[in-house]
Parts: sequence; C-alpha cells; structure tokens
Amino acid sequence: MALALHSSTPLINLKENRSYRNPDDSSSTVGFAKMKPTCQLRAKNSTQESQISRTERERSFSTTIHELQREKLHGMASPHSHSSTNVRVPVFVMLPLDTVSIGGSLNKSRAMFASLMALKSGGVEGVMVDAWWGLVEKDGPMKYNWEGYAELIKMVEKLGLKIQVVMSFHQCGGNVGDSCSIPLPPWVLEEISKNPDLVYTDKSGRRNPEYISLGCDSLPVLRGRTPIQVYSDFMMSFRERFKAYLGEVVVEIQVGMGPCGELRYPSYPESNGTWRFPGIGEFQCYDKYMRASLAAAAEAIGKDDWGRGGPHDAGQYNQFPDDTGFFRKDGTWNSEYGHFFLEWYSGNLINHGEKILAAAERVFEGTGAKLSGKVAGIHWHYKTRSHAAELTAGYYNTRHRDGYLPIARMLSKPQDGEQPNEANCSPEGLVKQVKMATKTARIDLAGENALERYDGGAYSQVLETSRSDSGNGLSAFTYLRLNKRLFEPENWRNLVEFVRSMSEGGQRTRLPESDRIGTDLFVGFVKQSNVRKTISEVALVL
Repeated sequence: MALALHSSTPLINLKENRSYRNPDDSSSTVGFAKMKPTCQLRAKNSTQESQISRTERERSFSTTIHELQREKLHGMASPHSHSSTNVRVPVFVMLPLDTVSIGGSLNKSRAMFASLMALKSGGVEGVMVDAWWGLVEKDGPMKYNWEGYAELIKMVEKLGLKIQVVMSFHQCGGNVGDSCSIPLPPWVLEEISKNPDLVYTDKSGRRNPEYISLGCDSLPVLRGRTPIQVYSDFMMSFRERFKAYLGEVVVEIQVGMGPCGELRYPSYPESNGTWRFPGIGEFQCYDKYMRASLAAAAEAIGKDDWGRGGPHDAGQYNQFPDDTGFFRKDGTWNSEYGHFFLEWYSGNLINHGEKILAAAERVFEGTGAKLSGKVAGIHWHYKTRSHAAELTAGYYNTRHRDGYLPIARMLSKPQDGEQPNEANCSPEGLVKQVKMATKTARIDLAGENALERYDGGAYSQVLETSRSDSGNGLSAFTYLRLNKRLFEPENWRNLVEFVRSMSEGGQRTRLPESDRIGTDLFVGFVKQSNVRKTISEVALVL
C-alpha cells in the first residue's frame, strides 16, 4: 500500500527567499505506499501493473510513496525500476470536488466529456475523483448511490483514460481549496448530535466534525456498526458495483484515513479562523474515547497521573514552539512523560491507518487495483528541535526521532526558499526525509500537487523531483485540478509540455517551438470541432 505526503508549500525554487509568504502557502502532502508482500497504498499499492499505469495549501505539490512489491497480490508489476532515471511518469488530473452532485448525478456531463477529451489529447494518463461518503451513503446506512460515479467511469473508459478513486470518509468544506460543502452522511451527523464524543475534540472542548474520532474505531457507535466496519462496507459496495472496471479502468483506490483524506489528527483547523499558518496547532485527544485510551495506557505503566489529559503546557493553536513549555528547545516533549504521550498519540494514529488499510486490502485483494493512502507534509517549524506542528498532527518526528519511517514500514508489512523565515519551514527537508524513509522501507515514490499551480516554475520542481540518481524518482504524478484556468492558452501549453516531459522521464524541461505550436493547434481544434459549444462549458465543470 502507498501513502502520500501532502505539502502545502510550493515545491519549486531552491533559492532562499526570506520574504514572508501568504499564510495560505503553508502545507505539503507526501504519500507513502503500504504493502504487505501483496498490496500497496497511495502513493500506491501496486499489484498488477504491467502497464504504466494525489489538499493542502495554495501552491504545493505532494509526494506519494509506493512500495515495490515482489508478490503480485493484485497482479500489477512495479511501474518502474528504481535504478532507472529515464522512465515514463504517467500524469493524472484531479477532477472538481463537486464532480457528482448532492443528488448523486454527474455534474455538467457534456462539459466533463469535452474536458476529458482535451486531457486525453494532451497526453494525460487519467483522472482522479473523490467518492464522497456524505453523497454515496446519504440516504441511510448501507443505502448506496453510485450512479453519478458510474456515468463518469463509463465516460473515462470510452475515452481510453484511467481513473483513481478516493474513498473520502471526511467532510468537504472548511479547508483551503474546498470549493463546496459536503458534510458526513445525515444519519452519521444524527449520531454525532446524540454523542458529540464521536468526533475529535481539543482541550477547550471544540468539536471537529470533519472525521470520526479514531478513539471509537472498534466500537459499534454507528447504528450497530463500528466506523471501520462502515468504511469496509462502503468499499465493498464500490467493489461490487464497479468490479468490471477494477484494475483496467479504475487503476487505483486511495483510502481516506482522516481530515482531508490524510492520515493525521485535525490539529490545524482553518474553519472559523481557529488556526492560522504557521501556528503549532493543538493535540486532539479530548473526546471520551481518546481520554479512556490515554488513561488505560498510563495505568498500564503505573503512571496514572499521565493519563488525565494531554500536555498542560502545549500552548494554543497559533503560538510558536518557544511560546510553550512543551515544544520549546528543551521542553517537556523530550522528557519521559513527553515520550510516553507522543508514543501513545502517534501510535494510535498508525494503528488507525493499519485498521483501515487492512480492511481495504481485504476488499480489493485480487482486483488489480492499487491501494493508496495519504499523509500531510507539515513543514512549518520543521527546522526546530521538537517539530511542534508535526507532533500535534500525530507524526512523532523530532530532531532525534524519525516519525515517517514507522508510517512507511506500517504501509509496507516544497520549497524551502519561499517560506517565511520565522516559521522555520523546510518542505524540501521533509521531502528528503520521506524519500529516505521510503527507500529504507522499499517503497516507491509518486506525487501529486495539493493546490492549484499553473506556472512553469512549479512544473520544473516536479520534474526535478521526478528524477533521482538515488532511485527515488516518481513513478506517477496526479495534477490538481481540472477547472477553467487550466484551459487558458498559456496554462494549457504548460501542462502539455509538462506531461510530455514526464513521459520522457522528466528529461526535458521545455518543449521545442514546434511542439508548442502543435499544442496551439490542438486547442484550436477543440474550439472548432463538434464539441465547439461545450468548450465554453469546460470552464463550468468546476
């Protein structure tokens, strides 16, 4: 299985730039692939790939890690050899968040078809779409409506494209890049209203409705089923509905494991201005289920006092590490108590990921589809000793401890110069660490941009990342997102040049003029062809 690291900073320009950036340019995503000898996660779980077959902050590219697997559980071979630095890197494009409407139908189907035609002619491998829990199981427990997705998948197949489908068990809305609102299923919200402890809670008692708390993973709190059972049933329904397409058209299943689909705690919620970049965030361990787990862990080692709640000196969402007793240079994070708490907090997160991925592996075993998962690439305060923002999100990564290797191993049994100096960001350092973790865990690396970016500089950084003498180049890349701006002439030319260069292993950073002219001719063809009337609708797809 594979895991993706999401970075909220633009992975571009290697020069140092001490100017303060917009707080929106704050996060990054990196992904790891998890694989037992048979399966990978996103970054990918590749089991059957003989053919070569993905939110963070405003200008960011994310990295995904895929595990190389010897035994073909799903029948797919590894997309490329680690020793090669000149291999084709397929590019996918993320579809709009509201591709499927609240009513369950495909939005603007004619415009979507025209857009997909353009992407196909531009050389992309395929697209990615969110399968929202809040849409599909909206009408009641185990009442699934896949019709809008069925229409889309048939359309993708007709055009000879591939599709990656995200099992999105989180709400859409309240985070950067969220252009619409899709809450959890109404019947789930009903249960939450009866029992608010079903969702993550901070020390002030703020509830976060983005995702069900991992503290109740194994408890039958959702009308007789556990959250893990609910997720498994959802995936099983998808498998049964689309079994004829799995492995051939539906080539990857990305499994959501937390807020924004990432394996993390909602430690930096942006809704209502609760958190602002580059705040350290807060621990999310105060619902009754998490508190009970902490108390039990403390009692087990004879330290009952440690189980009465999270660290009292960890500060507030928008503070800096040195403002707190816990995260400062020689703070409590590096004490016996700190080690206990952080091991428990991060360990629960990893166990949560293991449970969901194990369920996904059972569901999709033998289908030929890759499995993937995603983690957030939290690079702010990365240069400090405690890595505070990573700790509150659940990644026990400090100057003295590698927090990503355990995640990579679990899955396998951005640009420094553009960040504000005072935030101690290091997206590039984070990516390097993740690449080393994946190399150690024998996992492949794939990528995706987390936020919209159209300029050549951003593409150039992805091309640079795709090449690696160490064998950690990209095996695939997913581009966010299909919308009106993507089809503006200059942006479209940049994308087509990028796709062609990636198809050549990232060896070309710019196409010759003849190819650029060819791209112009293609755009003209789309405007004057029989999809002429729909080209104006392409902008309306998102």
